[in-house]
Amino acid sequence: MAVTAPAFETIAPPAASVRKRRYTEDQVPIGKLLTRMLAGLVVLVVFVLPYTIMFFGSVKTKSQIRSVDPTYFPTEWHWENYLNMWSTPETPLPQNLVSTIVISVCATLLVLAVAMPAAYYTARFRFPGRMVFLFLVIVTQMLQPAVLTSGLFRQFVALDLIDTWAAMILVNAAFNLSFAVWIMHSFFAGVPKEIDEAAQIDGAGRLTVLFRIQLPLVWPGIVTAIVFTFVACWNEFAASLVILSTAGNQPLSVALTKFVGQYETSWHYVFGVSIVAILPVVVLFMLIEKRLVGGLTAGSVK
Repeated sequence: MAVTAPAFETIAPPAASVRKRRYTEDQVPIGKLLTRMLAGLVVLVVFVLPYTIMFFGSVKTKSQIRSVDPTYFPTEWHWENYLNMWSTPETPLPQNLVSTIVISVCATLLVLAVAMPAAYYTARFRFPGRMVFLFLVIVTQMLQPAVLTSGLFRQFVALDLIDTWAAMILVNAAFNLSFAVWIMHSFFAGVPKEIDEAAQIDGAGRLTVLFRIQLPLVWPGIVTAIVFTFVACWNEFAASLVILSTAGNQPLSVALTKFVGQYETSWHYVFGVSIVAILPVVVLFMLIEKRLVGGLTAGSVK
């Protein structure tokens, strides 16, 4: 009678031990982790320290800032500076804030409305002069408003648009359009054409393909274009200084210079207005960052 050897069953280790071993294999060594944390802390201090000093200066008095023996931390915290700066005689700061918001938002929307179909068309169709057109678009990025201020001034005088929000909306949109077109063009070009063809077979038109099929796929590129365009419009200075002469129409970047006089400078108001001007941009990046990362990772795992 033949005797068969007993079969040995392989017993899988408990799931908990597997997870624990995988964690111990993938974890970063403590030395490398501390080095990364130290490097990140140094970078954080380098970037945050100027804003921290600016914030401390915004809650000091003029005499404390100009003291012969200055201190980094204020001896007395004057929070009323953030209220008093809105009613200073140098400039109507509330109107300047409204002007900045209107110009930046409208210019960003205009850039988005023009750049999106232009980028989609150049990425999907091969037409005569396509590369020349793209080259000319990127060449315009080399021109800055500071170089063309005199020509822009004469042009808007002829159009009867001098000292108006419309003039600055057109200027900001024109000088940020090329960057937005190139950013969106690269994202549209990265989407396979078969997706468009499949949607068209199902009866979708060009506009339907653009807005309902393409836009969700290129959302990270659109967000990038929106953020950089808005920040560039928010910080624009040279053209606003020349084209906008009325104090109430000028943005915050120009209004900030009104506190710097020939013989005296209100540094506490300069710092306070700078903090107020920075906050909307910081909040925008905080809100967009999650959407940008979510858009980049969407569809990576099925």
